[in-house]
Amino acid sequence: MHSILQSARGPFLILTPICVLLGVAAALMQGITPDGVSLALIMLGALAAHISVNALNEYLDFRSGLDLTTERTPFSGGSGALPANPAAAQGVLAFGVATLLLCAGIGLWFLWQGMTGLLPLGLAGLIIIVTYTRQINRSPWLCLIAPGFGFGLAMVAGTAYALGGGDSLTLWLAALVPFFLVNNLLLLNQYPDIDADKRVGRNHFPIAYGVARSTQAYLLFVLATAAVIVAGVVSAQFPLWSLLALLPLLLNLVAYKGARTLGQDIGQQPQFMAANVVSSLLTPAVLAGSLFLA
Repeated sequence: MHSILQSARGPFLILTPICVLLGVAAALMQGITPDGVSLALIMLGALAAHISVNALNEYLDFRSGLDLTTERTPFSGGSGALPANPAAAQGVLAFGVATLLLCAGIGLWFLWQGMTGLLPLGLAGLIIIVTYTRQINRSPWLCLIAPGFGFGLAMVAGTAYALGGGDSLTLWLAALVPFFLVNNLLLLNQYPDIDADKRVGRNHFPIAYGVARSTQAYLLFVLATAAVIVAGVVSAQFPLWSLLALLPLLLNLVAYKGARTLGQDIGQQPQFMAANVVSSLLTPAVLAGSLFLA
């Protein structure tokens, strides 16, 4: 049971409530007052989705032999649960499938309640969960944007739709912030695993285009995040306080410096990867807080 729970990668789940709260804040900007039951179900469904993709990734990486060859860092290389306890593999697979079904079931409940705007995003999110490890990781561009789509667009916008919200410029600008940052989160975490990933047939962005171009893409995503926040304030979609969300992006510049200097060896100095993680959490959290205050 410990190995099964370890496969959920608990410390990484912090991102999920932050993205959900950003979606709630965007819904509040549309004048929607969420009820407690809907909020609880949305949070449970989002956590189930995140746990499912983590557990399925752990199982498939173990089955492919990848987890036996990666050098784990605090931010990459898997949890190490299955290499330490191979007998738990079927339990981890069952855990991943069960949480996937839970997520899908909650989505169906909201569709039954008439929140049909959730359907395309929900379906796309489920497809990403099922195909991420084996299919998406073999496509450089899909692998680059799939994490941000899942957490930024599907989770943030999906939360607002599940609460009865609709399309708004505020919502989509808010969703773009974790879109860019979570793409960067996974992009940088791929650097230490490049050689091991090649051996199992992966072809994500750093493998296909190299570390130098991947680091340039990282910087472009950071600048795009800043541009979205500024555009939101200038267009009066975000309150002035939202400019505070620019401050954590300074940590991304620290991570960028580490990526340029160390490249594939960035895992040897995890403070740079830690800066990337902290900004990915703080920036949407500060933005959500500013929207709640508004």
